[in-house]
Amino acid sequence: MDSHQASHDSNGQHARTFVYRHPLTVRITHWVNALCLLVLLLSGLQIFNAHPALYFGETSDPGRAVLMMGAEQNADGGYSGVTQIGSYTFNTTGVLGLSKGPSGQLEERGFPSWLTLPSYRDLATGRRWHLFFAWGLVLNGLCYLIYAIWSGHARRDLAPTRHQLRHIGRSLREHLLLRFSADEQGRGYNVLQKLSYLAVIFGLLPLAVLTGLTMSPALDAAFPFLLDIFDGRQSARTIHFLCALGITAFVIVHVGMVLASGLWNNMRAMITGRYSVPIRETADDRT
Repeated sequence: MDSHQASHDSNGQHARTFVYRHPLTVRITHWVNALCLLVLLLSGLQIFNAHPALYFGETSDPGRAVLMMGAEQNADGGYSGVTQIGSYTFNTTGVLGLSKGPSGQLEERGFPSWLTLPSYRDLATGRRWHLFFAWGLVLNGLCYLIYAIWSGHARRDLAPTRHQLRHIGRSLREHLLLRFSADEQGRGYNVLQKLSYLAVIFGLLPLAVLTGLTMSPALDAAFPFLLDIFDGRQSARTIHFLCALGITAFVIVHVGMVLASGLWNNMRAMITGRYSVPIRETADDRT
């Protein structure tokens, strides 16, 4: 963050400087993560569609499903897609439960074909894609953690300071109003970014990996305590699904903040490492 490259126009009113915001390792692992998470989500929904229902406990009990998707026949003989969440049922025809398949015909399926990998029904291929990119995510995550600890990135850039924590309310308000300081963005992650990154890196992602392992019968035989930790394979599957929802929500908010705070500047920073800020906001740094 201490490397600067200044540029000026003829009258000096729009002078800017580039700060080095993202090291190479952070940039590489970021894009590998993005690819892995995208494939994992789409292939995971393919796997989910093989049995589009979630339960808590060791066994499947349709009478106690916390989430269920499917199709129901109407009084006129047609069908509607329905999604049941607990005791509530919603008509989700065209999106969940009943939607057009790759052939263009309506078919009973949990998530629509445009959200699964592959788009057609192929559980075996979905599992292979999911397993391959799951290991890619784990190995990439380990590389990132080793670098973050060894280089001081975790302590320097991820750990929120006391000052930031004291002003978390102000930061939340500024983000809700979509007010972003280019200088603050250039100096490093704000407190909301740090807390959300820590929650994903040390919370949602490890939990998703552990619950994914728990769904493997072979690993359950080798490490039976996994079933005890998560109260059964079906509970692990439900928690795994909730982790995927949480990670997806994080990505949506993350992309939204990137767009709101300056798409090109943020993309340039994550590709080249350099983030542009107005020199007038960094005057204190040069005195």
